[in-house]
Amino acid sequence: MAAKQYGFRKRERLVSQRLIDDLFAGGHSRSVAAFPLRAVYQLRPRGDHDAPLQMLVSVPKKHFHHAVDRNRVKRQVREAWRHQQPLLAQSLGADRQLLVAFVWQSNAQLTTQQVASRVAGIVRRIQEKL
Repeated sequence: MAAKQYGFRKRERLVSQRLIDDLFAGGHSRSVAAFPLRAVYQLRPRGDHDAPLQMLVSVPKKHFHHAVDRNRVKRQVREAWRHQQPLLAQSLGADRQLLVAFVWQSNAQLTTQQVASRVAGIVRRIQEKL
């Protein structure tokens, strides 16, 4: 139910442990940062039933001890990603898949507009490298 609230279908979320391990192993993945966000992304061949874009948001307990604060930051990042997603989808071919993981790296909470501008900057930089 929560997946529909943000415009994500379940297959657009990065949940496969194998894909997550491959993304963070560093072999073919790249990283882009716009403080306080760091995005690790990987371009892969797309399977028949795979979504063209899959994303993951990680906000460590180390930075926000209260779940309410972590959930707020994740909600802000997902909303900003939802607005930027069509731009990346146009850049991808029909045979490629992009995996993106956003990692929050600060103790400070930002406004929704600030988070949106950071995510937009990261998406622009990823799009340039595709």
